Amino acid sequence: MTIRKRLSAYGLLAVAAIGGLSGCKSNGDLVVNEGVGVTTVRSRCPAVGIPNYTGDITLFRAGGATTVDDIDVVAAMTNIRSQCDETTDRISVAATFDVQVRRSDTRGARQVTLPYFVTVLRGGSAVVTKRVSTVTVNFADGQERASAAGQGSAYVDAAAATLPQDIRDRITRKRRAGDADAAIDPMADPEVRAALARARFELLLGFQLDQGQITYNATR
Repeated sequence: MTIRKRLSAYGLLAVAAIGGLSGCKSNGDLVVNEGVGVTTVRSRCPAVGIPNYTGDITLFRAGGATTVDDIDVVAAMTNIRSQCDETTDRISVAATFDVQVRRSDTRGARQVTLPYFVTVLRGGSAVVTKRVSTVTVNFADGQERASAAGQGSAYVDAAAATLPQDIRDRITRKRRAGDADAAIDPMADPEVRAALARARFELLLGFQLDQGQITYNATR
């Protein structure tokens, strides 16, 4: 499937320093039950996306200036597609993406190599794994724009991504009018919310940026 939404940063600086959306659409859809209420069917597949401010990278010419006139190369990560298999004890998720690159000086053939990270996040903040790879774009003489394809993959322990049965029972138990807890949202229970967070995994991809590049993306 194609991911069109960018995820929140989840403490972006921490992710960069150490280095809604679902991989299974059919299991994550919103289901209306006979007009009575709305039920969300949870998938164990990790969500896939790009943290804020990491989907673009700008390289400047030598000299240290960061004005528009000094821009050398601009690249954007786009068109993310993912596949997920949650049928085994190890959930596998793979993502592919395109990198669109534009250079300012079109003279001569040139090769540009850009670093990117693939991170598995648990509960919105805990980094489980992180790998840094590179994608290379080739320009012919006189060519201003070029593109290349990249990919990332990871495995998630199925047991860790599965809600405990007692938590599932609390969420899905049918409540009748007159019950003491009929008007209480089970999602407001701190124990339920904590269990949901522990079982939530995400596969995040983005350019591996230094602090200056993150600041530039955040403030431009």
